[in-house]
Order: sequence, then C-alpha cells, then structure tokens
Amino acid sequence: MPLNTETTDRPTPAPEEPVLLTETRAAGSLLSVSGLTLEAVSEILPLATRLEKEDPLKRAERLAKRRVALLFYESSTRTRTSFELAAKGLGADTTLVSALSSSIEKGETLKDTGLTLRALGAEAIILRHPSSGAPWLLERETGLPVLNAGDGMHEHPSQALLDLRTMLAHLRPGRDTVTAETLAGVTVAITGDILHSRVARSNMLLLPRLGARVILCGPPQLLPAGAWRVGPGIEVERDFNKALAQARVVMMLRIQAERLAGLQLDLEEYKAGYQLTEARLAEFAPEALVMHPGPIVRGLELTGEVADGPQSLILEQVHHGVAIRMALVLRALTEAGQA
Repeated sequence: MPLNTETTDRPTPAPEEPVLLTETRAAGSLLSVSGLTLEAVSEILPLATRLEKEDPLKRAERLAKRRVALLFYESSTRTRTSFELAAKGLGADTTLVSALSSSIEKGETLKDTGLTLRALGAEAIILRHPSSGAPWLLERETGLPVLNAGDGMHEHPSQALLDLRTMLAHLRPGRDTVTAETLAGVTVAITGDILHSRVARSNMLLLPRLGARVILCGPPQLLPAGAWRVGPGIEVERDFNKALAQARVVMMLRIQAERLAGLQLDLEEYKAGYQLTEARLAEFAPEALVMHPGPIVRGLELTGEVADGPQSLILEQVHHGVAIRMALVLRALTEAGQA
C-alpha cells in the first residue's frame, strides 16, 4: 500500500542542515537545544518542578497581565495547548494567531506579523513555523523573546526538554539537575521518520551531552545513508529488532505524510519492519520505556495496545510538557526565570 504513488524520479532529500544563527539576542529566548548549556537545563528542570508544585493562586501572580502571543503557522494540539495553559497558569494573557484566521492568509510576512504583535503589546512570542530558521528571523526583527515551538525540519527544543524530564522521572527519580554523566549507560532508540523529525534532531542534540547513547533506526527513505553526521553517542541501526534489544527507552516517531512528497514508502513493508507491536516489545525490550511525541497514528508506527500499555509514557510526556513550558515562559519574561 504505497503512501505516495508519484512516479517522478526524485532523489531522497537530505535533512536540513542546522541553522547556524545560534546566538540569542533577546534574553529568555529558546531557539535551539544547542543554545542551552547544561547549567541552563539544570535551572529549567527544577524551576518546572517548583512551578508545578506551587499554589495555583500564587503562581498566577508571577506573570499577571503580561502578554504572550502564540503564533502558529502549522496545526498543533499538544504544543499549542500546553504552551497556552502554561502561560495562563502563570497569570499571563495570551492570544492565538493562526495562519488560517489572520492576515497571514492574505500574504503578510512573518516579519510584519511579528512587528504587529509587538505593537499590540506582546512581550514574548511562541512560534511554530514550517520554515527552518523562522524563530531566529522573528527574534531579530522584533527584539522580543521567542520560544521555538517547532521550525520546519529543524528543531523542537521544548519537546526535547519535556522528553528529558519524562526519562529522568523513571530512570533517575528525584534528579532535576543534569551533568554530562546523568544518562550514562542509557540507550535511547529513536525510530521512524528521522528525516523529517525536528523532535529527533533536538533529542539528538541534547541526550548525548548527558551521556546517553542514541540509536537512530528507520528505512533508507526516512533515514538516508550518509545523510546524517553521526557524532559521538549517535549511531544508525537499520534492524529494528536489534535496536530494540539495546534500548532502555524507545521513542517512536510519526510518519509525516505531509512532508513525504516524492518519496516512495510502502506502508505494509514499513509496518513489518518498524512497527512497535506488543509481541515485538515483549520479545526484544520487555523493560523498555515507550515514548512518542504525538500525534500518534495507531496501527502504523505502533499499535494501540502498546500506546495504552504499561510501558507507555506517552501521556506522561504530555503532562510534563505543561511544567516545562511554564518554566520556559517564565524564563522568557523574567530574569533567569525569577519573578
């Protein structure tokens, strides 16, 4: 059952190179995981815990009547909602601007939309955009703190942080600071559409710095040979069963049909080789933790039994996302996250 029946002979696209503008000009921005030091991660994680445990009425005073704009050029449920709940939980006023219900639909540029939001009183912008590098442009043109909620095939830094918090809760209970050895001995298998995944890229940039070993697993169409600069702590394994057998954490990725133009991918072959099933999990990784950034396509990258099973942390990831994003919003609008 081919996912794409286009017959044009097109080469497999290589993944986008990391955006080189790593310098953050606006204090509090989070554009890339590569811009975070381990010290910064060790400030964000405990701040998230403090905010999560704080009395809601007291917490809502921290950013009372501050203004946060959510600028989403792509559809989103988990990221958009959790950022909105995070900002409102801190007392901030939020406004959502989507591509389908604003002047963006009429051709307004990202720069002009950002400048308009600043003129309307926005003090920080949370941006999801289909083009890699868009958060850097928005920050440069507006001078406002920008939180990258996903840019093209590049990065999704807040997802990597919430994934880390989820892992630590199970593998290093009670730890909310990190060092270069925090995840030493932990192997994370990231499986599926690596080529198009900003989640995979952000986790690849973060987890090896904490001592984790990351295995990338997928078919050649979604993990082209030679397309990745495999660095320290990162390796490629085509055989999913072999990757599973080594993994303490299995992170499954959605097949991003909206990004597969020109690629030939047989879904039945993909499921046979890379679908995470209850039987496969029991045979090769009976103790592994199962993660997925969502949205899940049940019956494709994993079965419903696995998604709802005892090893699944998928809903825990969603829960941790609110706390992490509260910390990021507070950090964006105050000095070092202190109100």
